[in-house]
Amino acid sequence: MYNKMHFRCGAAVALLLGGLPLAGKAQFSIAAQLRTRTEYRNGQGAPLPRSAKPAFFTSQRTRLSAGLTSDRLKFGLSVQDVRVWGQDVSTINKISSVDNNGLMLHEAWAEIRITDTASVHNFSLKVGRQELNYDDGRLLGNLDWLQQARRHDALLLRYASGGWTADAGFAFNQNREAGAGTLYNGTPPGAYAANTNGGAMYKGLQYLHVTRKNANGQVSLLALADQFPRYHVDTVELKPVKTWDAGVHARFTAAVFAQQTFRKISLTGNVAYQGGKYADGGKVEGWLLSGQALYAITPKLKAGLGADYTTGGKSSGKSKAFDPLYGTPHKFWGHMDYYYAGSTFGATGLQDYYLRFLFKPNAKWAFQADGHRFLAASDVTGQGRDFGWEADVNANFALTPMIGFEAGYSYYRSTPALAAAKQVADAARSNQWAYLMFNIKPSFLLK
Repeated sequence: MYNKMHFRCGAAVALLLGGLPLAGKAQFSIAAQLRTRTEYRNGQGAPLPRSAKPAFFTSQRTRLSAGLTSDRLKFGLSVQDVRVWGQDVSTINKISSVDNNGLMLHEAWAEIRITDTASVHNFSLKVGRQELNYDDGRLLGNLDWLQQARRHDALLLRYASGGWTADAGFAFNQNREAGAGTLYNGTPPGAYAANTNGGAMYKGLQYLHVTRKNANGQVSLLALADQFPRYHVDTVELKPVKTWDAGVHARFTAAVFAQQTFRKISLTGNVAYQGGKYADGGKVEGWLLSGQALYAITPKLKAGLGADYTTGGKSSGKSKAFDPLYGTPHKFWGHMDYYYAGSTFGATGLQDYYLRFLFKPNAKWAFQADGHRFLAASDVTGQGRDFGWEADVNANFALTPMIGFEAGYSYYRSTPALAAAKQVADAARSNQWAYLMFNIKPSFLLK
């Protein structure tokens, strides 16, 4: 039964890709994902006002991916639908139902190896819609925790030889085909990739990422520039409306990442500097510093501590608020996503001191427990810097390689300073969040 299904899926992919012959070293792959996440939100993302009621819902990602790999070519395609259960009525009325933009092309790229496969110097070109995921995902990550994830329309040049890898990426965004000009609306409708930069999408992006791997880990350098369209604000019917202008505001970020393991101790660190201008034209000069140490108490249990610091406030007419670009904030600054995720907290910067425990008793089970102590990096007017604390626990169980389950619970103890930074009136002090996730990922390969 499995072999028949295996053959039919591979044949279907071959037909979809134009009936290419299964010859030489080419191989086709097809994969799917159905991921549902049921959440109880009682102050997730920001403290909940005392008068508000908790939220409860189930979201679902449905993804279909196909790929082709040969000696000189790799091709990837991924289509996904992201919705909340009940978001669409059981029979859709096209006249009155709004477009929820749930169905999207997540990835569509081709990677061409320029040099011969016998060469020790691998030079390749990758073009199309693709995920960018480097180092620990802090500054450039695929944001896979979000159901819609993150992708970029870009061209990527890659060189690899020995332990060295160098990537140069380029992107230039437009809203549509145009006959003249390159004005760009930086807040396009629908499911787009921006959640930092004040919610604005970049018009241009260029970066160089260089990695050197050694026996104990890796060291990486990142130089990134992004540009945002200029605009001015008009008042139309007593409401502010952005009008896009020619030219851009340019920003640059330089970062160093290191990860090294020595016997039972694993060390990870980040240093990043940011300058130029934000999407709104304001000048920025900010820093990010982070460090983590994990100790393997036993082969199954690790414990460690870490600290993150991002600058904030203003000095000499410049904002000191560091923006962590296009990373995966859920992984670093607490699972309740209070910081650098969907809900802003002003430009105060952040101090995060945490303890972490990782327990993996066998191949099927994995547990994690974190405790965070948060403070602002600059004063919140009249409230000091205390942002409270958060406790996160979660568990993963792999029934089979294709079937997984995950559950988690988080508690956040808020403060008046945090409520003021997030502009929540009459905020509750105790906030909770819980989730249960099913992750089904069948995959097939035909050589």
